[in-house]
Amino acid sequence: MWHPSTPSIVTRATAIWLLLICAEILHGIARGLLLVPHVGEFRSNQIGVFTGSIIILVIAVAFVRWIGASRTSDLLAVGLLWLVLTLSFEVGFGRFVVGASWERLAADYNVLEGGLLPFGMLVLLLLPLIAAKMRKVG
Repeated sequence: MWHPSTPSIVTRATAIWLLLICAEILHGIARGLLLVPHVGEFRSNQIGVFTGSIIILVIAVAFVRWIGASRTSDLLAVGLLWLVLTLSFEVGFGRFVVGASWERLAADYNVLEGGLLPFGMLVLLLLPLIAAKMRKVG
């Protein structure tokens, strides 16, 4: 993982995560307005895993050098940080702000019922490494 001499990686990775979450919130609003009326909430969420992955990939590619992580272990640690922050945000916001039930929150994670969010979370975990490879970092 990170060494004490690299706190700026954590700070910068967190700043980019805030940008990712803002982009995903806007993405969710756009899906709600443009897609949900045509395909329904669940199908919109499924499509959103793919479109959201593209959006966050673009952001990660743009900022991966700025984050300052170049070793594979550091890039995976950034992805793990993003994953933990995102899951915490999704559960906290979904449950305590929106008031979604635990069943509703879990539905998008149930692969056997068509939920695709575990794949989106895997992409999020690997995203810094993917972006670094695309930008030839490290």
